[in-house]
Amino acid sequence: MRTAVVLSLFAVATSHAHSSHLLQHRNSSRYDHITTSSGNVTGHLASNTTDIVYEYLGIRYAKAPVGDLRFAAPEPYVAPNSTLNATSWFPHCPFNLPPVTQFNRFDPNGFEVYNTFTAHSPWQADQAEDCLALNVWTKAEPGEERGDRPVFIFFHGGRFQIPGPHSPFYVGKYFAGDQDVVVVTVSYRLGMFGFSGAPGVEQNAALRDQRLAVEWVQGNIAGFGGDSGRIIIQGQSVSGFSTDAYLYAYPEDPIVAGAIAQSGTVFSFLPNTPEYSRSLYYNVSGTLGCGNASTPEVDTLACLRSKNVSQILNAARIVPALPSQALAQSAFHPTVDNKTVWADWLERSRAGKFARVPYLTGNNDYESGFYRVSAFAVNKTLSPESWVLFTERGFTCPAKYSTDLRKQFDVPTWRYRYMGDYPNLRLFEPFDGYPDSGAYHGSELTLLFGTTYDVTGSDSPPEQQAAAKYIRQAWAAFGRDPERGLTGFGWPEYNSSSESLVRLSYNNTPGLDLAYPVVYDADCPPIEQNDPLPGRGGF
Repeated sequence: MRTAVVLSLFAVATSHAHSSHLLQHRNSSRYDHITTSSGNVTGHLASNTTDIVYEYLGIRYAKAPVGDLRFAAPEPYVAPNSTLNATSWFPHCPFNLPPVTQFNRFDPNGFEVYNTFTAHSPWQADQAEDCLALNVWTKAEPGEERGDRPVFIFFHGGRFQIPGPHSPFYVGKYFAGDQDVVVVTVSYRLGMFGFSGAPGVEQNAALRDQRLAVEWVQGNIAGFGGDSGRIIIQGQSVSGFSTDAYLYAYPEDPIVAGAIAQSGTVFSFLPNTPEYSRSLYYNVSGTLGCGNASTPEVDTLACLRSKNVSQILNAARIVPALPSQALAQSAFHPTVDNKTVWADWLERSRAGKFARVPYLTGNNDYESGFYRVSAFAVNKTLSPESWVLFTERGFTCPAKYSTDLRKQFDVPTWRYRYMGDYPNLRLFEPFDGYPDSGAYHGSELTLLFGTTYDVTGSDSPPEQQAAAKYIRQAWAAFGRDPERGLTGFGWPEYNSSSESLVRLSYNNTPGLDLAYPVVYDADCPPIEQNDPLPGRGGF
């Protein structure tokens, strides 16, 4: 009994000491605002972390894209004399919520994982057209003079159709706390608002949003303890594509020191032609009574800019999707404009017209394990071989092509393949000819961000925790020294003919495991014959 009381008193004392420590930080004169181009920003301490991490939510980086800025390139938000209490999320950018899945064979956590990943959970929150904001997590105290932390700017996936920065998947506090890095997540425009196809308007507004966010970080991140000379952009799925495309769009002025493209590169899917994007635009304008291709462009644009958000979303919702061999691909996608997106990535690659910054890319072992849920729900039946081809052409081969091309220009390059299949993240078990979900699309994300418990409500066993920490350590090593950090961490630079492909969580164990790339690349066609269509619907 006495022992129990002593332990109890010790626990209370320890808790009180920890609370007092946090209170000191809250009340410290150094816990003050951070001066940025968006105003004087005050955050708060992130909750439920073992490390002291400061959280800044909803910092505007661009003007509200409304009125004459709807569908247009973003403009910087500059309000240095304003004050912002950055303690709550900004609204999501407008989006059409996909249907709730009818899949009925989920594992215990599978439904929650899938729904959270596809925006079907309470974190959806509000949405508004005034949405261009970012979030920052850092261990740096306000006023701290040390500004040497690597900075990770994460662009979320979701087919350019659904939001991400508020998702439990991508909360940056654990990664920032565990590795003492700065993590930034970004809201960018979605669907038609980001890729309107409007004639006479700069295309790919969403990709331009991402660039403006990088510029904001470059100019302001020192105040959050970040090093503006060590900015890493990273994205997953369609934002693996946009991360890669960013390097082609700004070859002379990338700002960033490195890039990480997870499960997607510029070779993963075909962008829309200008003609096709215009047809989508006129489909919506016709539905809303704003004219068609024979109507003066300025009149159609003015009319669409006068409509409310719900009208635009409802009209865009009924635009037919692109046909595919697997799953329907969203209609409103990046458009070839020869400024941010090109029709011939290979030609541009071979000419070396991309920013030659260190590059890390890879994909998951069974990406299609995620997409089979969607296919089953709409009675889409593909052979096992077709699903293997889906992963190969949409993910594996594009990773090979992107790394091979960079090695021709001696760019420091690394490549991984994520292999983890952990029970608390599994979507489904084998049934009716289906294998289990395996290392499916996005299954590495909660390990990287340390958010597995937040997403699933289930504890991770020690080997999973160790594997997650190993991934965060690897990413942080890349961020601290993009040119040599991973080599020092034990990863060989990628070489198509050597044992240089890093298999993460191989057999669900942490640490380094290497394979020859040909083990997975043997069936990839020559890059000149690259055909990503079997993977359409994955982006």
